[in-house]
Amino acid sequence: MELSAFTVLDEYAEDVAAGRDRYREVFGLARAAEEAGLATIWVAEHHFHPGGVCPSPPVLLAALGARTRRIRLGVMVSVLPFHDPVGVAEEYAMVDRLTAGRLNLGLGSGYIPIEFEGFGVDPATKRDRFDRAYATILAAFRGEPVVAGSGGEGKPTVLNVRPVQQPHPPIWIAVQRRDALEFVARRGVSVALIPYATMSGLSELAEQIRSFRSHVPAGAAARVAVAVHVYAGDRTDEARSALQRYLDSRRATQSTHYEQKVRADPSQASAASIEKAGFAAFGPASEVVRQLDAFRAAGVDEVLGIFDFGGLDEATVAASVRALGAAWPSSA
Repeated sequence: MELSAFTVLDEYAEDVAAGRDRYREVFGLARAAEEAGLATIWVAEHHFHPGGVCPSPPVLLAALGARTRRIRLGVMVSVLPFHDPVGVAEEYAMVDRLTAGRLNLGLGSGYIPIEFEGFGVDPATKRDRFDRAYATILAAFRGEPVVAGSGGEGKPTVLNVRPVQQPHPPIWIAVQRRDALEFVARRGVSVALIPYATMSGLSELAEQIRSFRSHVPAGAAARVAVAVHVYAGDRTDEARSALQRYLDSRRATQSTHYEQKVRADPSQASAASIEKAGFAAFGPASEVVRQLDAFRAAGVDEVLGIFDFGGLDEATVAASVRALGAAWPSSA
């Protein structure tokens, strides 16, 4: 099981007023992750709210690529209903070129109402938009003629910049609904899950992973990545407070699936409940490794460690990354 870092780039007004720069902090996170031997630094795409201040992951990934040498660089996810798929293919092909083939490409259909409203996209159309965009992006990466835009009125054209990794960079599709697992599995690509937002505990996660793998075509190298809030160190009370701040911010953005979970069980609004369920791991590095081993047992291939959540300061985050990287078993 691999360990990676995943940043949602949540930002808080009082931190901005104090002079904090989240982009500079993510540069530091990437350097710490590379030094600690982590597999990938993943960034999230979000728009129009402070719960995530990375509206253009290709720009940030290119900047991270210039500041690192080994670690892979991932987007989790490019929200396809908001973009021209040919533009997505061009931008990420260029990132793959600039970083010598280090790109991991996560794709998704979106889930936050304010983002759909901002782009004027009807959420009821997101599945169809995703399907059309997905097919177009893969065709573009293969060098096939594709048509830009959503109306199909353009002239078919071929990308003049294609990714280093052929036929395309490794692909993940993020899902937050159980019924989407088979949809992803049958494509033979990897899946990313955010269990704190939708699941009750590790047993449910393990069952969903078994279901996913049962539908993956024979021979497909589909992996399972799971996002988990992690903190390795002796400032666990601070980490727990930061997780509560993070969860409160997700509710403020009306994060659809998490809000549904909280409505069904109000106790899920608390950091203590998320930690009790096993979807946050805090403590000394050896204890965090022990807790995360439950994900390996559940069938997880890659832990997407959310280290920089809830306004934890840059030095605390870097120390946590380095401590957990040093304790992580090389054969985990």
